[in-house]
Amino acid sequence: MAAVPELPGNPVPRYSEQEQWLKEHVAKLCRLDHDRFPGSQPVSFGEKDLTKLEQYDFWVCEKSDGVRVLFLIAFDPGSNTQAVFLIDRHNTYREIEGFCFPHHEDPRKNLKNSLIDGELVMDVDPRTRQQTLRFLAFDCLVIDDQNVMTKTLDKRYGRLKEWFYRPFARMTKEYPQMAVGQPFDIKVKDINFSYHVEKVFTMDIPNLMHGNDGLIYTCVTTPYTPGTDHNILKWKPPSENSIDFKLVLRFPPAPDNPNKPDFCAKPLFLLSVWLGGDGNLARYEHFDDMYVSDDEWDQMKMSGEQIDDRIVEVHWDPSLQRWRMMRFRDDKPQGNHKKVVDNIIQSIADGVEKDALLARSNAIRNAWKTRAGLPTQPVPPVPPPSNRPPPPLTHGGYPPAHQQPMPSKARPPPPSAELRYGPLPPGPWSKVAGPEIVCGMRR
Repeated sequence: MAAVPELPGNPVPRYSEQEQWLKEHVAKLCRLDHDRFPGSQPVSFGEKDLTKLEQYDFWVCEKSDGVRVLFLIAFDPGSNTQAVFLIDRHNTYREIEGFCFPHHEDPRKNLKNSLIDGELVMDVDPRTRQQTLRFLAFDCLVIDDQNVMTKTLDKRYGRLKEWFYRPFARMTKEYPQMAVGQPFDIKVKDINFSYHVEKVFTMDIPNLMHGNDGLIYTCVTTPYTPGTDHNILKWKPPSENSIDFKLVLRFPPAPDNPNKPDFCAKPLFLLSVWLGGDGNLARYEHFDDMYVSDDEWDQMKMSGEQIDDRIVEVHWDPSLQRWRMMRFRDDKPQGNHKKVVDNIIQSIADGVEKDALLARSNAIRNAWKTRAGLPTQPVPPVPPPSNRPPPPLTHGGYPPAHQQPMPSKARPPPPSAELRYGPLPPGPWSKVAGPEIVCGMRR
């Protein structure tokens, strides 16, 4: 799995006047009544969404394995200058130096206030192994002081290329010295009609120089929607679907004193699901536990990293019938919301494989052509779905409303951690209490 690149730039101090001004500025540009992160978030792809791809026009692109950021160009009309910032999902701002963006009509002028959506990835040249930090732009909310969130995706994408990228690319080509001080490269992500998904699989993804994390389908005819957008679909192979939880360690009682934890023993790795709220008001509840082998636990201790109280990305291992760790996600302020977790589990249970997407392409193409009044092609019959059982996922001792009872071969729910180790949220042995470093591991 590709490493998540670190964000460049100088962090704007939290709760400072500058940060507050920037958040209010972005909220005003986006016409929002709050100053939270204004980016849209996809939902997991389910079997019902195959029909949705036939009913509506969607574009599809590869889902890059990087860091989701918004790219802000703040224009000061008084001094005719630009200031550039990256905004991450924590809604923190980093000031970026070295960029200049010319106006699309007159390159002697500066592009005005703009807010671009994209992904920061680390591209690695397969021949030289040289690394290049790159911002892949795929949408825009505001461009040259114009809010375009109510426009359709094709119009937003056109503005992104014509008003933001092409004047910038032309400038760096004519004046290559302008690119010397830039902290990263900028490209516009290639997007395809939804029925060209085979091209994405066979041509786009194999030629990537960064990690891939599935596909993203975006409805063409709907506006840009901050927060969860049910018209943006995130597809992954069922075996690669992942969920972000908060990892909570609970150590067993010490042999000589049952009222104290044994910090030298291997703990229970509990996964907590987010119920809402931010910062100190974030609410979590126990969901399940994560399997960690003895060797993996030894490696964690040797790393010297904090393990407890971090967001962790996990996947379901059907061979073990357990959740398995993929990586820490320090770029995310919270784990997935409980509703999102239920949707992802449903997506895993649906099991929409790559072959199902490819088999549906002709029907999706014909439906698209019919809406456009163009001739269609014969559609081959779609093979019936396989009789695959849903994954026997536990849910902290209680199944989601949409989940069928667990098959008899599934492992039983984990024993109640509250009975064994005391209350979970908050527990007396979280990282806010006790020794800072125990057995070489930070808590």
